[in-house]
Formats: sequence, structure tokens, C-alpha cells
Amino acid sequence: MIAIIDYGMGNLHSVSKAVERLGYEAVVTGDAERILAADGAILPGVGAFGDAMGNLRESGLQDIVIRYAETGKPLLGICLGMQLLFSSSEEHGNHEGLGLLPGKVIRFQGDYKVPHMGWNRLVYKNSGSPLFVDVEEGHVYFVHSFHAKPEVESDLLAVTDYYQQVTAIVGRDNVYGMQFHPEKSGDIGMRLLANFLKLTGSTVAS
Repeated sequence: MIAIIDYGMGNLHSVSKAVERLGYEAVVTGDAERILAADGAILPGVGAFGDAMGNLRESGLQDIVIRYAETGKPLLGICLGMQLLFSSSEEHGNHEGLGLLPGKVIRFQGDYKVPHMGWNRLVYKNSGSPLFVDVEEGHVYFVHSFHAKPEVESDLLAVTDYYQQVTAIVGRDNVYGMQFHPEKSGDIGMRLLANFLKLTGSTVAS
């Protein structure tokens, strides 16, 4: 079973439906026991970093997400959920994140359109990642005004170009993040999501 973590901010329905289309059981839940019992967990997110962390703290889920990561079972952050994995964000002030990956989330700065919205090509920095098995580099769908700057180079699995190098996929051990929306990114996005789900060892529904 795959837990889609419900903390009041996220594209929960589209993510859970994508997981189900790939043949896995998905449950949208904010229940600590169900999350900790899951084979894999997904932390989605849409909105502001500070609000999201506030919701996680108030619901008690901040500690649950950290505990889940410490179990060694696969955890995937999507969009804002990926940014929450990092140490901090400067979005509307300075806010502490989950601290599962060292680094900071910063605003795009420059004379170009923000938010970064649309299809951009992935470039793999670590082609040996299990997320990339049988998935060629291609275009995926982004919508974001802030981007993550990992402190550790090996945590950066894939980038895209938007007037600069932009973090697209991160990973360390069992913790992964995708800045784009895999469930809205066509065949490539679904295959990347499928590779994450394979890591969970969860039983595929018959």
C-alpha cells in the first residue's frame, strides 16, 4: 500500500489516481499509523512553503514524515513536497523545512517569466539512479516560482534549464523528490513514478 500524505495542501486526487493507474493500492491519509505502515509514501504539495510546514507541524505529521524516512522505506516528495524535504526556504520569509536533504529553496531571480510553467527537458546527472531505469531523458511539466539548491552534489539526480540550471529530481538513499508533476508529465512522468513505486516492493494489484 502507498500512502499519499494528506496535510491539507496537495494535489492528492491526481497523485492517488496515478498510483492506482500503475496498479498499486493508494490511500490518501493523515493517519500516523497508516502512513508508518505503508510500503511507500508520497508527500505532494501545492501552495506556500511556510503554510505547508505549519500544517505539518500542527497536524503532528512533521515528525511522522521524518520517522517514516528513518524507516528506510521509500519516500517521494512532489512539487512543493520536494521542496519541503530541504532544510529551509526563503518563500515569504525564512522557514525551516523537514531537513531530510541539506539545502535551501530560493526564488527565481532574473528578467524572465516567473513562475516557471510548462514543459522542460530533464537532463540526468546520475544516470545510475533506479528512478531512471528504461526512462530516456525527455520533457516533463513544471509549475513553480521557487527552486531548490541542494548542498550536496550527489543528491542532485536530474536538472532542467530555465535561464539557469534548475533542480528537477533529487535523491539520497530512500528519500526522493521531483520538482515537476510526474502525474501530469505524460509517459515519461508516469514511468519515473512507476520506477519509484517498484522500489517500495508493494504488491501490484491483480
